[in-house]
This record gives sequence, C-alpha cells and structure tokens, in this order.
Amino acid sequence: MSDEPQVRTDLIDTSTPHSARVWNYWLGGKDNYEVDRRLGATMAELYPQIIDIARASRRFQARAVRHLAQQAGIRQFLDLGTGLPTADATHEVAQAVAPDARVVYVDHDPIVLAHARTLLTSTPEGATDYVHADLRDAGTVLKEAARTLDLQRPVALMLLSTLGHVVDSAEAAALLRTYLDAVPAGSFLMLCDTIETDETRAASDEYADGGAMPYVSRPRETVRSFADGLDLVEPGFGSISLWRPEEPAVGAPVDQWGFVGAKR
Repeated sequence: MSDEPQVRTDLIDTSTPHSARVWNYWLGGKDNYEVDRRLGATMAELYPQIIDIARASRRFQARAVRHLAQQAGIRQFLDLGTGLPTADATHEVAQAVAPDARVVYVDHDPIVLAHARTLLTSTPEGATDYVHADLRDAGTVLKEAARTLDLQRPVALMLLSTLGHVVDSAEAAALLRTYLDAVPAGSFLMLCDTIETDETRAASDEYADGGAMPYVSRPRETVRSFADGLDLVEPGFGSISLWRPEEPAVGAPVDQWGFVGAKR
C-alpha cells in the first residue's frame, strides 16, 4: 500500500461544480458543496433519470467487478475516473471475492485526492493505490499504475460514466486503444456511458452551461464501437440495468449503456 497522499485542500475549488462532487450528490452522499448541489438539483429536475443512472452505474460496477473476480479470475483492476469513495468500492468488492486482488484508482479531482486515504485500505494479501492524474494522460497513469499492478498479467480496465468527459469520440477511441494496447490478452474492458437521446443531449448542454467540465452523451452505435475487437461477456452491450441483474429490474432501463469485453 502506498503512503497516504498529501492533501492539498487549497486546491479544492468550491466556487465551481465538479463532476465527482455532483455525482456524489446524486448518490445521496455528503461530500459536495452548495455549487454542486445547485447544479445537481437543476439537472435532476431537467432529467430525473440522472439519479437512477448514477445509482445504476454503481450497481453495475459492483456486479461486473464481482463477476470478473469470481468467474474470470481477474486479480488486477485499474479504475479510471474513480470519483469519491462510496460503499462497494472496487477494492471492497474484488477483495471480498479474492483477498489478493490489487486495485489502482485514478482521478485528478483534488477532492478525490483529499479522500484517497479511504481508497488505500486493503486486505493484507492484496494492495490498493491511488494515482492523482488525468485519465487522458495514459502514459503517466500506466507508469504510476505499474508500481502496484503487473501489466504483463491480465488487468480489468474500468471506465464507468467517465469517457463522456473526453468530448471528441475519435480521441476517446484512441485513448481506449492506448490502454488496451498496454495490457495482455485475457484482460477486460468494463465501460458504460450515457447514450444520446433528446433528453440526454439537453442534459449535457445544461451540465456544461452550469460550469462543470463538459460531459457528452453519444449515439449508442458509437459507444458500442468502443468494444470493437473485444469478446463481449453476456448479455453483451445494452442498458446497464439489464447487465446480469441480481434482482428483477424495476422501471424502464436507464439510458446508461455499457459492456464488459475481453481482449483476445
């Protein structure tokens, strides 16, 4: 386990909404400020499903991590765009199945850094680490992650509700390819993002107008293209509400679609 990061609270901007804190608000957390709550409430009024999406994304994450640890034997996880710590964090789910699992979290929001000590807990057999970097800086992320993960062995790459911050789809696809090229066959990509509808497009515009880092929705065929060359785990690509649910789905499937795919 790494030494605890030094917290720089002077770097936390409380005058501008930040995605990690707005997401925390939608999840019912307390690690947010008034500016985040204002934007979060405005978004929820404009697009009420956003709260369901946030919560469905966390449940999808837990189910997918558990599946990969139990069924695929994955013992290494690189969680890109971690956000603020919540219940059923990646290391908690993975190490409950496999105590020797190793997890690296990546985020560049100073408030996530301030809470990183929560992400650095681990079983004695396993390990966790936190990399304070922008996921778009793949070179730095991979170099730092290699202190904890063996990149010659399979890794589960996780991009959950984060790739929408990479606004250009060609850039997003190239970024994914960089990460996939850095890990061996037998690795997995776990990804979900918001698909484009009239409602989600309007919500994306409102989100950017509110001062937060832009987050785009994409046509479902574009999100599906991010899985090109991968072998998808059943049930394949679709709403994350319908990806191996542990209980019967209630309500309409959310507009957050995703997949878990294996690198050949």
